[in-house]
Amino acid sequence: MVTTKSTDRMPLMEKEEITFPPFEMAHLFGPNEKYGDWRDELASEGFYVVKGAVSREKGLEYRDRALTWQENFGLGFKRGDVSTYKNECLPVHVKGGMVNGYAVGHEDWVWDLRCERGIIEAFAKIWGTDELVTSFDGATIMLPHRTDVPDAGKWEHTDQSPSRRGFYCVQGIANLNDCGPEDGGLMVLRGSSRLFEEFFDVHGRTGFKTWGPVDWCNFSIEHQQWFFERGCVWEKVCAGPGDLILWDSRTVHYNCTPKGDRDRVCTYICMAPARLMTEKDKADRKHAFANYLGSTHVPFDCHFRHKHEAKVRADTGKPCPLDTGIPQRPRKSSPTVLKLAGVEPY
Repeated sequence: MVTTKSTDRMPLMEKEEITFPPFEMAHLFGPNEKYGDWRDELASEGFYVVKGAVSREKGLEYRDRALTWQENFGLGFKRGDVSTYKNECLPVHVKGGMVNGYAVGHEDWVWDLRCERGIIEAFAKIWGTDELVTSFDGATIMLPHRTDVPDAGKWEHTDQSPSRRGFYCVQGIANLNDCGPEDGGLMVLRGSSRLFEEFFDVHGRTGFKTWGPVDWCNFSIEHQQWFFERGCVWEKVCAGPGDLILWDSRTVHYNCTPKGDRDRVCTYICMAPARLMTEKDKADRKHAFANYLGSTHVPFDCHFRHKHEAKVRADTGKPCPLDTGIPQRPRKSSPTVLKLAGVEPY
């Protein structure tokens, strides 16, 4: 057994089980917890769509701001012109449209979404407090009819370590366009979160692929079969503009690219109680906020990029000169922003 702080890095293959400090809120969404509202579905199915967390009209306005942000790079992308839906016209991205560079997590439109009352209220209901801090995560703009996106596989995974017991985090997607069965979006293995611990009790907690942050675990086709035999099924999560998609980090999931005619536009938002931060967490967050750095998803235990490094372009093989580490339109430091950032106390 290896004992580690959750800020340590992991090798590409988890070779030894990790011992984590007990998590005081691990009981949430457990088999003995009943809420009498949508949290019961989140607990049993592993995901839930909060309809109208932001109004449909405002959701589409945010989509417009996201597409304007992408057009403003001046690389040639124009919404509605399919001939510009290619790497040389777009900022650097992965998985068909996930953007983590360019300080996108600190653009004004991304922060405005985090500050929406309906977004905050949904996470407040999960945790039982509205004194929250947020992840500094990125955004996705997946365009339809692309022919230059390599097949990188489905990437079925959870965002929680096999060595954690019980609940740890709920993640979120602020959805900004109509997202139906044929559109790009989130695929979830319905019901897998409630079987998470049992799976690793049976299969052990070592030998699973992971990456830098501890809280990520890959699931093979053989692993998924175990879940299928217990009634779990893959489901495409459908949502409208302004809806907030929530999922337990123990839910096996992946992103799919558009098959139809619509673009997928969204941001990733995860919030948790500010009181769960350590003094190191607070110091790291202040540094990241001041320097426009991004983070992983767990707000009270984020892994932050320690310095800016320009993303390498697929079309040139060289760092993108437009990825300066400074947002096009930096967020304004309102009281809500500073508290969600963890820079100022509640």
